[in-house]
Amino acid sequence: MKLGIAAHCTIDSIILNDLQYDVAGGPACYGAFTAKNLKFDVDLYTKFGSDFPLIEQLGNFNIAKNQLLSETKTTRFKILLNDSDRKLFIENKCQEIEFIDNTSDGLIISPVFDEISPDVFSKLKNNSNFIMIDPQGFLRKKTSENEIFLENSKIDLSGISVIKTNYDEINALTGLNGDDAMKLLQDQGIEYVILTDKQNISLLVKDKMYSIKLPNIKLHDTTGIGDIFCSTFCCTMLKEKDFLWALCFAGGAAQAAIENKKLGLEKIPQKAAIENNGSYFYNMVKFRTV
Repeated sequence: MKLGIAAHCTIDSIILNDLQYDVAGGPACYGAFTAKNLKFDVDLYTKFGSDFPLIEQLGNFNIAKNQLLSETKTTRFKILLNDSDRKLFIENKCQEIEFIDNTSDGLIISPVFDEISPDVFSKLKNNSNFIMIDPQGFLRKKTSENEIFLENSKIDLSGISVIKTNYDEINALTGLNGDDAMKLLQDQGIEYVILTDKQNISLLVKDKMYSIKLPNIKLHDTTGIGDIFCSTFCCTMLKEKDFLWALCFAGGAAQAAIENKKLGLEKIPQKAAIENNGSYFYNMVKFRTV
């Protein structure tokens, strides 16, 4: 099966315990390498510059020829980590992603900062019948000091199958919180609405709210955890056609990535760890009617 991912590759300068680590990242990389571990083929809709350190490794994925290299350098972030809190600064922005007419079994649209125009977003949604969106990059703005913040924004969510948001993002999208915010997104036609709030992960399907809770683990580098979650959820849904398994495997992937205490792309878990954790969560799912 084939998963499409539309997002920038990035170079992240992670500041952790007063030390700086420069690593390749971005949803394009975290999502693609996770999907590869789950035995999926990957189409990437992305942009990166000649400074990107993993150009050779990206040869494992299908990237259209006109997206191979940008005229400008790769999108770069500085990330200040403090447990689950972080400050994010954008230091460089690559060229926008161009539309490629293609077909995949599922497609994740997960911009990091203004790289997918409304026109390209609208066209990309025709590339698959199963579309998952992480809206973070549609909501992000920057201050005069280049620090990232979220701005209340309206997004055309027609044609979206799954949305994954955190507490701040869902408030920026809807002006609401919790169940009310999730139901408002559901009313816009989204079948699966996911809200992550630190350890707590909730999934709204029809009139049922399903939830799992990650164990209380001391956090190290959390960069890319959401991308690993999204890729695992999408791949599992496409393969198993079961949203509960998708939720549990995605939570299992996030847990495994946190537990290994590694930096950057090295934290991406193997399939066995995802499946072991996912089986545990499957027996621990809670649900309620909303």
